[in-house]
Amino acid sequence: MSPAQSRAARALLDWSPGDLAAKVGLGEGEVTGFESGGSDLASGQVEALRSALMRAGAVFAEDGSNGVRLSAQGGDEGTRLGALTTENDR
Repeated sequence: MSPAQSRAARALLDWSPGDLAAKVGLGEGEVTGFESGGSDLASGQVEALRSALMRAGAVFAEDGSNGVRLSAQGGDEGTRLGALTTENDR
């Protein structure tokens, strides 16, 4: 998930950076730092943010674009098989 996708997904869900941070146990500054490109998060933290957004209904484009949309049904799609790495475990 890119910083732009994170910002877009939050906007679609009408969540503040603090809302997203609270869902995954991070500080609001960590979310805003990631989304502004000013700081890097560990891949596990990015995956936690992505998972929280997906549980709320965000669907991320898999075509290499920065696209994101809301699912008609919502729900967590989880990490796709092709995206699984040892980094997902952190």
